[in-house]
Amino acid sequence: MGFQNQTYSSDFILLGLFSSSLTSQIFFSFLCVIYIMTVTENTVMILLIRRNIRLHTPMYFLLSHLSFMDILHISNIVPKMVADFLSGSRTISFIGCGFQIFLSLTLLGGECLLLAAMSYDRYIAICQPLHYPILMNEYVSILMAGGSWLVGTFNATVHTIYALHFPFCGSRAIDHFFCEVPAMLKLSCINTSHYERVIYVSGIIFLVIPFSMIFASYVKVLLTILQMKSLEVRRKSFSTCSFHMIVVMMYYGPFIFTYMRPKVYHTSGQDKLLAIFYTILTPTLNPIIYSFRNKDVQGAMKIMLESIFLPKRLM
Repeated sequence: MGFQNQTYSSDFILLGLFSSSLTSQIFFSFLCVIYIMTVTENTVMILLIRRNIRLHTPMYFLLSHLSFMDILHISNIVPKMVADFLSGSRTISFIGCGFQIFLSLTLLGGECLLLAAMSYDRYIAICQPLHYPILMNEYVSILMAGGSWLVGTFNATVHTIYALHFPFCGSRAIDHFFCEVPAMLKLSCINTSHYERVIYVSGIIFLVIPFSMIFASYVKVLLTILQMKSLEVRRKSFSTCSFHMIVVMMYYGPFIFTYMRPKVYHTSGQDKLLAIFYTILTPTLNPIIYSFRNKDVQGAMKIMLESIFLPKRLM
């Protein structure tokens, strides 16, 4: 019990991505720009959806939750990285590490389910447009968004308790830029194979099944698009679906590869590289791919900018 109490009260060390080299300083500056851009993009997207009545649809309601998840997710990781780089301290408390794991898994799991819900919305809108008002009404969209948050939170609670329950022996240095379960398991001095099977089952529920649903829905959507007579409509729809699938694969691919491999096959450099995709890059790309390329969003943006700057011109 004494060892376990000591384990629970000790800090961890995040080795991170940066060193003192010039290359790391350039990458650090780039990361700061990416963070500011991501928070700004997603905040603007949420404001546009709230302010413009034309965007009060199930699709944009789900997109507003996606933007909020992306803001929270990148904010859970990058500010700590920035503070560690500037202060030179890389320690994180046991509670702080647990909070990072909990919030990260809540948002990652919730986003997996939310992306599946968004693909269902697009499938109904394109393949069964006459049934859209019934199958995707306000109540259904609220249920989808709320369910994503609740199920993601439950899953994160279970995994956070499990991951922090193991005794950690020897070095408490986590070779990662944030507290992530696979990296934490490497520090445990007991056999974690049973828990790894639990992670594998969760991976099937939160990763494989939603990704399969998204892939199937986009296949159906593409088949429907190919039957359209207008070449211009087909071209634009195909372009939109292609961009969506690229972002989805950038998110799910590294995520699946990280969480559904046995611990013995993990390498720190590979895990950190893969984590960049689903923690930093996709939150930056999501509003660009899903929203800002849309004419309705561009119109709402124009109206908002005119309401801000036009009165000043008149004065």
